Amino acid sequence: MNNELLVIKKPYSSFSEEIKRVRTNIKFSAVDEAVKVIMITSSVAGEGKSFMAANLATAFALNNEKVLIIDCDLRKGRQNKIFGIACEENEGFSNLLLDKLWDERYMDYVKPTKVKKLSIIPTGPYPPNPSELLASTKCKNLIDRYKQFFDVIILDCPPVLGLNDSLVVSTYADLSIIVAAHKKTPMDLLIESKKSLENVGAKKINVILNKVDSKDNPYYSSYYTNDEVDKE
Repeated sequence: MNNELLVIKKPYSSFSEEIKRVRTNIKFSAVDEAVKVIMITSSVAGEGKSFMAANLATAFALNNEKVLIIDCDLRKGRQNKIFGIACEENEGFSNLLLDKLWDERYMDYVKPTKVKKLSIIPTGPYPPNPSELLASTKCKNLIDRYKQFFDVIILDCPPVLGLNDSLVVSTYADLSIIVAAHKKTPMDLLIESKKSLENVGAKKINVILNKVDSKDNPYYSSYYTNDEVDKE
């Protein structure tokens, strides 16, 4: 594992406390309908969505929940690097989406991490048609299968703007989170991302504001619900 897993490296930092608050907010938002599948994206690259996905997944696992993080970024996925997982050419999510025997082998693609109760499916080789693979019935069926074995599934997806990948995957999720970088992500891009997700019927669109300055940690974050984003 590298130093990006701050909830483990610095468990008492402001960032770690905020991630735990995000975890609690998500749990409390599930009063009427369970939140089991969480899609995490951003407006554009460089806003910290993979970093946030990894830390949130770890926070759920540290809360004694069985977690699976699927690297759905079939363009620049890096969850295997964050968790220090070796990934062979035929062991990633892109391979699974092309596997004709997926209904027999899908659990073979799940890899354990050094974090107890946290498993991962790395991205695999980057395919020429990621949007088509993610939009397939097989992709939705796979996520439904994994829901039988895990308490929480985190889907790390590419940025929304300019790509169709996250819009497709958001329809499989119970909650969609847009990661925005403090003083970097323009509000118009954030609003455009949110509207794009709304247009495809994404559920419970929330925002995590990342990279907020803090005395304790430069990666302090804030969490906003859908209603709070509308007020901005």
